[in-house]
Amino acid sequence: MSHEEPDFIKSSAIMAAGTLVSRFTGLIRNLLTVAALGTALFADTFNVANTIPTILYILLAGGALNAVFVPQLVRSMRDDEDGGSAFASRLFSSVTSLLFLITALGIVLAPLITRIYAPKFSLPGFEAERSLTITFMRYCLPQILMMGIFVILSQIGNARGKFGAMMWAPVLNNLVGIGVLLTFLWVAPDVSANTITAGQSALLGIGTTLGFVIQALVLIPVVKLSGLTLKIRFDWRHSDLGKSFRLGGWTLLFVLINQIGYLIIVKVATSAAVQAKLAGIDTGVGFTPYSYAYFIFILPHSIITVSVITALLPKISRLAHDKNDEAVKNNLVDSLRNIAVATAPSTILFIAFGSAISALLYAGTSADDSRQIGLVLAGFALGLIPFSTMPLLLRGFYAYEDTKTPVVINLFATGSMMVLAVIAENFISFRYVTVALAIALGVSNITGTLLAIRSLEKRVGRFPKRQLLMTHFKLLLISAFALIPSYLIFEVIRRGFGESWLFNALSLALSGLAFAITYIYVGKIAKVEEITSLYRQVKGRFRPSAE
Repeated sequence: MSHEEPDFIKSSAIMAAGTLVSRFTGLIRNLLTVAALGTALFADTFNVANTIPTILYILLAGGALNAVFVPQLVRSMRDDEDGGSAFASRLFSSVTSLLFLITALGIVLAPLITRIYAPKFSLPGFEAERSLTITFMRYCLPQILMMGIFVILSQIGNARGKFGAMMWAPVLNNLVGIGVLLTFLWVAPDVSANTITAGQSALLGIGTTLGFVIQALVLIPVVKLSGLTLKIRFDWRHSDLGKSFRLGGWTLLFVLINQIGYLIIVKVATSAAVQAKLAGIDTGVGFTPYSYAYFIFILPHSIITVSVITALLPKISRLAHDKNDEAVKNNLVDSLRNIAVATAPSTILFIAFGSAISALLYAGTSADDSRQIGLVLAGFALGLIPFSTMPLLLRGFYAYEDTKTPVVINLFATGSMMVLAVIAENFISFRYVTVALAIALGVSNITGTLLAIRSLEKRVGRFPKRQLLMTHFKLLLISAFALIPSYLIFEVIRRGFGESWLFNALSLALSGLAFAITYIYVGKIAKVEEITSLYRQVKGRFRPSAE
């Protein structure tokens, strides 16, 4: 094993730990949001407004701007006499200036953005919801600037080998959000879109944005400690900054395509919520249950895949720079196989225990609400593997500074999702529209994965597609087998002791333990290499002296 491999594993582990804590604190934050706003249309007013900048963060941190700038930063650190300080300074200054203008423009155009994303809020009788959404959006849109600063500083740190802070900074954001929500619950324990005051909406909106300010600023000392001198510079025409933005132009198009797709999702989901209110249904069936199910669904991806991807990109960028195409391919293939160890069992568990997981994590919601969130989660789970596979494969293009091909791939992937979303809106009951939207996301990622593999093969050679398919098939088969004792334990406890929160937690914990033990040991017996490696790591944790 090379000295670089332990560093890669260590970096991934540090990021995974940070993401795990971040997701745990994020879960507490979501629980408090449910307590404060519920799951129906009132909650949609805040969640839609807050998610518009948040989705930009997901796109940026998950593979948009960072995919362009990490290879560029790695190159500048190698080639520039100052170690890349001037290039990073110009990059930071130009990007933050652009995002400031976008943020200001968004605040001015908030009513138009609301009409675009949630057109049915403009119907007669929904004036309060529309006005509140606009207010929340104006408070939340400055998050775009702070998220942009966070992403740029994170990628500077990543290029310098400082991976952990990017994953730990969101913990501070969540802690601020938790404090804001606790305060909101204290001053406004029972409010609606018609009764919330200007001060209460300001507390919730501005307080939420404050968390993103802290999340960004905490990375400044990390960049300083990396040895890079960062200054505000406006001589943007100098050096290779133009090349970065030419590459970034394709990336912005990638973001635009995703935004159009996301717009359709929000539009269809909020329309379902409006139809539910008109039908006198209190159960959340719109955007809020969709976003809460997505939060659970993305956990394996965030903890495992994003950590692997973030540490992988600088490594394969160096290999691509050295024209070692075979090594780039091998690293991609190994990463695909490794993340499947987590995504395959998560797929089975989410489908089997979706409603129980939702009832546990979103305590306080009604049985109907948790059942709805569970159904959406099961819909998402069907596409978990390609959801994690596609962004990892796209890193192969970014390593070669090819930002055009991912845009073409994303155009077909997002296009398929948009078509399916429109079909769902017109032909599926509003109660199950968000379930269909979740399934559509999986279909779009399957499309993107197939296109990405085909395109990458032209650059790095043939992928072992049969081997990869067999790996995923074996892991899914073993997961299905491991589900048998797990589900039996769950049913015995549920039938014997009822479905209270305590016994639901106990049944899921014991079922999960039985699943994990069966999954690892059956995989070891079947000599599945990825699980055998996992078994050795787990065994080493408990018996560090063993060979």
